[in-house]
Amino acid sequence: MPVVSEDGEIACLVRISGRLQGVWYRGWTCDEAVQRGLTGWVRNRGDSSVEALFAGPAGPVEEMINACRQGPPAAEVLKVEIEKADMPEQRRFELRPSAQ
Repeated sequence: MPVVSEDGEIACLVRISGRLQGVWYRGWTCDEAVQRGLTGWVRNRGDSSVEALFAGPAGPVEEMINACRQGPPAAEVLKVEIEKADMPEQRRFELRPSAQ
């Protein structure tokens, strides 16, 4: 269950596993999130998964999570895990450097 802010927006941390790196998953995620008006970030993880923080109105956040289950054409998504997150401080969506 995502965290709900005072203005009704939600935030959640999403971890996606599968064949994601080298198929433009991060760039695709950023483009899709920006199109939905979301804030947050996306980054590659050292274990070949991708991690993203999505924040915004519930409908677009849920749409984004569902889109992550498919990903860009070359991706092979095996698992999507969702957990509560704090609202991001920045009011944009950004690509972050890879994490270990």
